[in-house]
Amino acid sequence: MDPLTHTATGLFLSRAGLNRWTPNAAPILMLAANAPDIDIVTASGGSLNYLHYHRHLTHSLVAMPVMAILPVLLVWGVFRKQVHWTGAFLAALIAVASHLLLDYTNVYGIRLFLPFSSQWLRLDLTGVVDFWIWGALLLGIVGPALARLVASEISSGKARTVHHGRGFAIFALAFVFFYNSGRAVLHARAVAALDSRLYQGETPTRVVAIPGFNPLRWRGLVETREFYQVSDLDLTGSFNPARGQLFYKPLADPALEIARRTATFQQFLAFAQFPLWSVRATSQPENGKVVELFDMRFGTPLEPGFMTRAALDSRATVLETSFQFGVARPR
Repeated sequence: MDPLTHTATGLFLSRAGLNRWTPNAAPILMLAANAPDIDIVTASGGSLNYLHYHRHLTHSLVAMPVMAILPVLLVWGVFRKQVHWTGAFLAALIAVASHLLLDYTNVYGIRLFLPFSSQWLRLDLTGVVDFWIWGALLLGIVGPALARLVASEISSGKARTVHHGRGFAIFALAFVFFYNSGRAVLHARAVAALDSRLYQGETPTRVVAIPGFNPLRWRGLVETREFYQVSDLDLTGSFNPARGQLFYKPLADPALEIARRTATFQQFLAFAQFPLWSVRATSQPENGKVVELFDMRFGTPLEPGFMTRAALDSRATVLETSFQFGVARPR
């Protein structure tokens, strides 16, 4: 999920009761809820390097204790704040776990069992940014201020007990839990609808329902032996598998295997879970070829998301490779 969601979750965990475990719980938990994203430092090595190391070891189970102790040490040492070591560490561990759980719910996924397994795990329930969750978190933040304002008006300026927003925090955390639970039920229905149809007379080998803003509308991605189909799926209506965009897999071509062996494509293949290859002739260089690889979860060849590209000359020598996200592919 996005940093705002993680930060608010850490704050609400503190307000919901973990602030009783240690002094200065709020800064510790907000930092711990973001700690796994310390891997952003790998962006200094380029976008492909960041793609490879994002949600890598820092998002694994074995790294959780390290990710939890770092915010405690930071608050204690750098900011000179008092902490209760055992309580602070356990609370931070819960905040780190909340980060992994939230990232697990979205379509990007996490590699929870590194370094023993590099398998990507994901629930496909939410996008990296979810505006329904943002709305609940915003209410949890502004709610206490509004409550104090109303209370001060009712009490006509008399002294009131300070409201720390515990009730709003519990509401926001409960909303995230039940919202994702509801999304899971709807996701299962969407996957079942996609998996029970024939596409151009073929049975699907894999299907995925990709979330959008509306929990009742999903982007259906179906893979068969010969093609991918992308369809809009509305759970309130009937689903017609004949409607959708088809993207055919290319025939065997030596250029594909040559591009596959490059470091750029190898790194991208470790990330791409629904890869679609493309190969086409190009006049620059003369009699050359362009090989492209897309992850169909995040776009299509018509509207690319994550993709890699290799340019080969007439002797099938790779001249250059590149990685792009959200940039129109060269023509």
